[in-house]
Amino acid sequence: MGLGDGRLAWGILSTARIAGRLVEGARQTEEAQIVAVASRSGAAAQRFADAHGIARAHTSYEALLADPGVEAVYIPLPNSMHVEWAMRALEAGKHVLCEKPMDRRPEQVARAFDLAERQRLVLSEAFMWRHNPQTARLRALLDAGAIGDVRLVRASFSFMLDRDVDVRLDPALDGGALMDVGCYCVSGARLVAGGEPLSASAEVVTGPTGVDMRLIGLLRFDDDVLATIDCGLDLPSRSELEISGAAGRIVLRDPWHCIAPQIVVERGYEREVVEPAPADSFALELGDMAAAIRDGRQPLLGRADALGQARAIDALYRSAAEGHAVPVG
Repeated sequence: MGLGDGRLAWGILSTARIAGRLVEGARQTEEAQIVAVASRSGAAAQRFADAHGIARAHTSYEALLADPGVEAVYIPLPNSMHVEWAMRALEAGKHVLCEKPMDRRPEQVARAFDLAERQRLVLSEAFMWRHNPQTARLRALLDAGAIGDVRLVRASFSFMLDRDVDVRLDPALDGGALMDVGCYCVSGARLVAGGEPLSASAEVVTGPTGVDMRLIGLLRFDDDVLATIDCGLDLPSRSELEISGAAGRIVLRDPWHCIAPQIVVERGYEREVVEPAPADSFALELGDMAAAIRDGRQPLLGRADALGQARAIDALYRSAAEGHAVPVG
């Protein structure tokens, strides 16, 4: 039972910081309303609900999944818990938006989508940057041949994690640089190359807790398109996507957060600056979910994209462990 006014009624599993951004996004769209939040700490759930004006605070994830007023669930739990709770939400009859990365194991991602299909529910991986107008404009420029055939992609994302205890440093929770920020680089490379990588190679620097603190990877696609990705949890803040083609290059200085959208197109001595209108990526992501649920269509990021992500991430980790290039898939 929903809200009765056309908005989709959402519940959030966890009070993670990114959940606050989704709440802000929901305020920017008429497609969604956050009606419930859950935490294993009742006090934390109530604080989050009070801070964000959410009607119901549940003291367990199970209680939220049993809430008849919740139609869809957003899951920003630690990485290792994504598939488990996505499947539990699907079993409870809820549509699911699962924070990225859904999982590093393709077989687990496939299990979740198999269940979603059996339940006739929508499941999507939450790469909010893919919904932003800047990303759509980038794809349109490439499709129009703005820089000719794509030949090389360079994607980076890093920041300095300045605390010793954090879920991103816990190998049991599938922490690490590639899982936290490098997955954006993988997503960007796959979108720009227009297909799935054939092979992957990677070098990694492992931190004291056993997770990858820095990773550099190379993905090879059809038509000899090469993509380098680099990510880190112990580097200065860096965020960039560069695409070099036969006739020029395109640079995005803020590809993932899309806070200051700008696309620079260079062709020899010519330089064009494209400035897409700013938009809330989380609001657009929620709108895409609502449209998919209402119209019975696939969301922008469905099964194929999530499996492509998992296969590429798995291959990069396998390559780093084995010390040589490996096939993807």
